[in-house]
Amino acid sequence: MNPDDELHALEEHLAGTLRPVTPPKDVVQRLRERIRFPQPREIASHLRGEWTRMFLVFGGVMSGFLVLITVARAFFYLVGRRHG
Repeated sequence: MNPDDELHALEEHLAGTLRPVTPPKDVVQRLRERIRFPQPREIASHLRGEWTRMFLVFGGVMSGFLVLITVARAFFYLVGRRHG
């Protein structure tokens, strides 16, 4: 038997066996209170803040790389002068 056929047969069996359950109204109400979709203004302000943070992190990483490259070049320059 094909795995897709087995899955289809299982789904049919479960659909016939399981009955729909309605959750209590207080649970639904609490979930609706807890799940809140932000307003478009809030989404835009969060994205703006994320871009600023990402730009600062990127700038910090690039600055660190420049310092590291500068120190490495100075080190190799000084070591090269001693041996040369």
